Amino acid sequence: MKFTKLEIPDIILIEPCVYNDDRGYFTETYKQNELDEFLGRSINFCQENETKSSYGVLRGLHYQLNPHAQTKLVRVTQGAVLDVVVDLRKDSPNFAKHLSVELSEYNKRQLLIPDGFAHGFVVLKDNTKFLYRVDNYYNLGSERGIAFNDPELGIDWKLNQNDLKLSKKDSNLPFFTNAEYF
Repeated sequence: MKFTKLEIPDIILIEPCVYNDDRGYFTETYKQNELDEFLGRSINFCQENETKSSYGVLRGLHYQLNPHAQTKLVRVTQGAVLDVVVDLRKDSPNFAKHLSVELSEYNKRQLLIPDGFAHGFVVLKDNTKFLYRVDNYYNLGSERGIAFNDPELGIDWKLNQNDLKLSKKDSNLPFFTNAEYF
């Protein structure tokens, strides 16, 4: 596995080795020991979630406050998404900055997103399956979010806004200036 720190260095891009032949492919999608060695610490993932979504579905930007904040390891097993993270750590030199990475069944990339970040994705291909592991259980009282279209953040979701499909909850999230931070 190859681990790369991105423009916001706490966000880690993980690219597994893929072995292809005429039968298909084989890849190791997760190796705790290699991740621990790269990070210099261990993460105890306790819950795994999966979504299936159609083209244009936008989920996010979501996060949970302490003590229920979550580190996430995300990947796509079918289809493709544009995955977006926003740094919400007030003391970070990257506070309020965001980055985006395309994750797909083809590139097999994964993102490790530490707690302190809002996370969301938009589906680029119909019938996309998105899988994520977290190191803390879901807690309704700690759940928060930020509006996907906040002009202060200026996120380019790569799709026409008329093509986006949001839940009622995600359509009513506050702008960044009204959000709670870490």
